[in-house]
Amino acid sequence: MTKKKYTKPPISFQDQIIKLQQRGLTINDYDKALTYLQSISYYRLSAYFLPYQKVKDTFNAGVNFSQIIHTYMFDKDLRLLTFDCIERLEVAIRTQFTYRMALTYNDAHWQDNQTHFVNPYRNKVGRLVDPYTDLQNIISKAKTARKPEVFIKHYTDTYESPANPPAWMCFELLTMGELSHFYRGLKQVEDKKRIASYFGVHYRVFTSWLHSLTYVRNLCAHHSRLWNRDLAIEPMRLLKPKGDWIGKGFENNKRVFYFLSVIKYMLNRANPNNNLSNNLEDLFNKYPTVPVQYLGIPSDYQGNILSWRNEPLWN
Repeated sequence: MTKKKYTKPPISFQDQIIKLQQRGLTINDYDKALTYLQSISYYRLSAYFLPYQKVKDTFNAGVNFSQIIHTYMFDKDLRLLTFDCIERLEVAIRTQFTYRMALTYNDAHWQDNQTHFVNPYRNKVGRLVDPYTDLQNIISKAKTARKPEVFIKHYTDTYESPANPPAWMCFELLTMGELSHFYRGLKQVEDKKRIASYFGVHYRVFTSWLHSLTYVRNLCAHHSRLWNRDLAIEPMRLLKPKGDWIGKGFENNKRVFYFLSVIKYMLNRANPNNNLSNNLEDLFNKYPTVPVQYLGIPSDYQGNILSWRNEPLWN
């Protein structure tokens, strides 16, 4: 494909409104629309235009600017809900990772034993993968920081040895992505199985889900769109659930609803009394005009959206 030069010029906020009107978008409150464009940006909002355009760059009849903003706000609330759930899971994953290893090997400082991790290797793109050294570097940086975490400073000021704090302190330093990296970096499959078993999944599925959790967490943290998105890092399909799950029609793991089902499945183990089902339903009810099927909720052959609340996982 021959590339071409980008020649689109910047246009004023007022001209952006004229452009939207020329494309058929109804704008009932000019000043409010101008305020939104000035604070959100035309480009950011444009991702929410597409489902309301059967013909490219032409809005469907009756679509107004308020509908676009409602869709945008729905997506914002969806991110907040998702981020909160991932935070809860991150804490549970960190806890299980730390204590399953510590109790299995009766070692508070198991993270300092290199034999628990795979040997360094080069991945497909030639990057060195060395989990043990990566973890030690994180701990070392935390210990030598100008303003170390209070619990790290307390350990180094109080104890002469071992040199590093115990695992349950060190793992508090890790991000979701780092937890995923070090889980993949465990040498023994049995260690991976023990951690994954708490969440009721095969360790390979758990590895995939950790990767997806990291990816979606970063989307939420950077205010990226979840609604109407194909996931670049898909969570592996759960073929042998050990508890309530979703039907085949809902197993489009490229879309966000499948990811939400992954979160729900894991939360049911880490926090059995979680309110995700009700919270998600409340979100949908708050924005009744937003087409939630773009999350990956399927329809029947007549085009009617299937009832996700009737699925065993969500009921």
